[in-house]
Amino acid sequence: MRIEDALRLAEEADLDLVEVAAEARPPVCKLMDYGKFKYESAQKARESRRNQQLTVIKEQKLRPKIDTHDYETKKRNVVRFLEHGNKVKVTIMFRGREQSRPELGFRLLQRLAEDVEELGFVEATPRQDGRNMTMVIAPHKNKAKVKPAAPASADADSTPAEG
Repeated sequence: MRIEDALRLAEEADLDLVEVAAEARPPVCKLMDYGKFKYESAQKARESRRNQQLTVIKEQKLRPKIDTHDYETKKRNVVRFLEHGNKVKVTIMFRGREQSRPELGFRLLQRLAEDVEELGFVEATPRQDGRNMTMVIAPHKNKAKVKPAAPASADADSTPAEG
């Protein structure tokens, strides 16, 4: 339909000619109340923002010469963050002469990535920026966030009977 005819029809019906799909060939227009169209599109935008998931990035800092027990504690924090569905930015801070040995930090980050690979994957590979080396680990999308509970009946069967 020609634009002039569509505008005349819209004026006769006391409505507006609203372009719905500008990219289509030919462009698609509708006869409707423009105020109502703006209101409905704002409602759709508000609804899509409500359904959007907010990504939270947690940070865990390490040192290249970390002790085994400290490493396990930091790893436990990373596991907890990933289980809750958060991304984790792991930062290794180098001080003094440690800066001349970035491979120590790289190996530590690789070890951490291997230890938590069932919960998350490396989204950003280890990268040196100044005194720090960073890596981002993101949780797997398909993993359930609830940990399976240990069966209580197995504990009851293994206790010795009194008597």
